[in-house]
Amino acid sequence: MLKEESQTAAEGRHGFQAEVGRLLDIVAHSLYSERAVFLRELISNAADACDKLRYLSLTHPDLIAGDPELKVVIRADAQAGTLTIADNGIGMNREDLVENLGTIARSGTAAFLKQATGDAAKDLALIGQFGVGFYAAFMVADKVEVLSRKAGETGSWRWRSDGKGEFEVTAAEREKRGSDVILHLKPDAREFLERDRLKKIVTKYSDHIPLPIFLADDGKGGGKEERLNEASALWMKPKSEITEQGYAEFYRHSAHAFDKPWMTLHFKVEGVLEYAGLLFVPSARPFDLFDPDRKNRLKLYVKRVFITDSCDELVPPYLRFLRGVVDSADLPLNISREMLQHNPVLAKMRAGITKRVLGELEKRAKDEPESYADFWNQFGAVLKEGLYEQNDQGDALLSLARFRSTASDKLVSLADYLGRMKPGQEAIYYITGESLEAANRSPHLEGFRARDVEVLLLTDPIDEFWVPAVGAYKEKPLRSVTRGSAELDKIAGTDAEKKPAPPAPEGIDGLIALFKLALKDAVKDVRVSQRLTESTACLVAEDGDLDINLERLLRQHKRLETGAKRVLEINPRCQLVGALTKRLKAKGNAEEIGEAAWLILDQARILQGETLEDPTAFARRQSAMMRKALES
Repeated sequence: MLKEESQTAAEGRHGFQAEVGRLLDIVAHSLYSERAVFLRELISNAADACDKLRYLSLTHPDLIAGDPELKVVIRADAQAGTLTIADNGIGMNREDLVENLGTIARSGTAAFLKQATGDAAKDLALIGQFGVGFYAAFMVADKVEVLSRKAGETGSWRWRSDGKGEFEVTAAEREKRGSDVILHLKPDAREFLERDRLKKIVTKYSDHIPLPIFLADDGKGGGKEERLNEASALWMKPKSEITEQGYAEFYRHSAHAFDKPWMTLHFKVEGVLEYAGLLFVPSARPFDLFDPDRKNRLKLYVKRVFITDSCDELVPPYLRFLRGVVDSADLPLNISREMLQHNPVLAKMRAGITKRVLGELEKRAKDEPESYADFWNQFGAVLKEGLYEQNDQGDALLSLARFRSTASDKLVSLADYLGRMKPGQEAIYYITGESLEAANRSPHLEGFRARDVEVLLLTDPIDEFWVPAVGAYKEKPLRSVTRGSAELDKIAGTDAEKKPAPPAPEGIDGLIALFKLALKDAVKDVRVSQRLTESTACLVAEDGDLDINLERLLRQHKRLETGAKRVLEINPRCQLVGALTKRLKAKGNAEEIGEAAWLILDQARILQGETLEDPTAFARRQSAMMRKALES
C-alpha cells in the first residue's frame, strides 16, 4: 500500500500512494462546512490511546509509573498559530507512525474513494467508516506534526506532512510517553485558537468521553489547566439524564462515525449477572462489514476500565454491525484473550445481549416498517448469516427477515407470504440471482406469474446457503423455481386461470425424442415445461443437484470445476416449438432439427446468465438458420 519514493536515515521521507493524495484532497476541501469535527476526531484518537495504555498497565504497571493520571490536554498558541492535542497514552514508535499515519486505513482507502461522491455531506459520513478521522486535521491545517513516544520505549519520533503527497518520520525528543498532534492552522482557521470556541466544541462533541480533557493555561489563569468535560461513563448514567444529542455524539465517538445512529439501545442488567450496555445500530453500512475477518467493533469494559475494542465473544458474528460499549461488573480486570474465549459469564452476557437486540429489532419492524426496511437494506444480508449458522435464535431471525417478491414493491416477511398463498400451494417459492433485475427477468417465473403465485427474489450470496439450511418455515418447504418440476397444476388459480391450457402441438413427443438424440450428454433430460408461458426454453436443476445460481457462484470463485448437467424444458405452446413440430411432421430432416435443438439450448444458457461453451458454433448455427429463413 505504501510506496517509498526516497528515504534516508536522516530524513525518513515517504511518498503517499496516489489514492491517499486524492483522499486528502476530499478531506481538506469537500468537508469544509463541518470543520469543527476535526477536534472531536483527534480527541477520540487520544482517548483511545489512553484506554489502550490503561488496559496494558493492568499486567505491566511499570508502563504508567510516574504518570498514572491519563488525560488529554489541548494547547492553543496564538502567536505560533498552532493547536496541539496532547495525550499521555500508549504512544507510537517509528513503525507505528508509518503504518497508522502513512497508509490511511490500508485496504479501506480504495473502497472509500470508490464510494466517494463529491457530495460533502455524504463523503463526510464515509470518513469515519473508513478510519481516516485523523486526516480531518487537514481541513484546518496546512501542516500537521505528530510527536510521539511509545510507552516502555526510550526513543521518540516526529511524523510531519503537509498532506500534498509526502510525509517524513524523523528522530525527535519527547520527555514522556504519549503523543502531541500539532496543527499549523490555516489563516482562515484561527477561530480554533479561541478558548471559548474550543470549549464549545469540546462540550458539544466530547463531553461524554470518560477521560478528563483539559485546556492549557493561556498565561492568564495562573498556570492552571481548565477541565472541559465531565469524564463520566455515559453508559452508567440513567437514561433520563442523557439527551438524544448526547447519545448521538457518544455513538460518533465510539464508532468513529459521522452519521446518526438508526437505533439506540441503553440498558442495565442486575441480578445473577451485572452489566450495562450502550449499543447503536448505524444508519449506514460500515465499509468493513464483509471483511473476511468479520470482527465486531463493540468495546468491552470491566468496571469502567477499557479491556478491548474488538471482543468477538460479546455478540454473534451476524450482529457485528453493532457499535458501542458493554461494561461488566463480574469479569476480572486482568482477563486475557484466551480467558474471554471460554468464559461462562461472557457466554451468558452474549445470550442476553443477542436476545435483547433481536427483540428491539422486532419492535421496530412492527411499529416502523418503513424505517425497518431501510435497516434491512443495509444489514439484512448479515442477519441472514445467522440463519445459516443454525443457532437458537433461528425463529427470531426468520421473523425479522424481509424479502423482495413478485407480488409487492415493498419488502415482505415470510408471514406476509403465507397469508397470500394460493389454495393448493404447498411450498414457499423463491428464485436466486445476481441482482433483482436478473431474478425478475428469469423465464422460470412465467408460469408462476400467470397463476399469480408469489415468488421471493433472493439476491444476496448468503441466500444460497441459509435457505437449504433452514429448509422450511411454519412447515411450508422453501422451494426453488429453478429446480425440479413446477407442479403448478396443483395450485388453484382465478377463474381465468382455471381454463384448460391449449393442447400441446401434435408431434411434440417426436420433437422431444429428436432433441434428446441431438443433445445427447449435453443435458440430463429434455421435457415439456409447465413453468414457461412465453419463452422458448429454460434450464432446470433436478432435485438433489446444486441450484443453478449457486453453481455459477462456486465456479466464479474457483470452488467448482464442472457443473451438473441440467434438464432442458421447452415450451410446447411457443410459436418456434410449434413451427419445429410442423417441420418434423412435414418430414424435416433430423440434422436440421438437431441444429435447432442446439440453438435453443444455447439460448437457454444465455437467459440463465451462463457463458456459452462454443460461441463460434452458436454464431454459425444462428447465421445458417437466418439465411434459410431469408431464402425461403
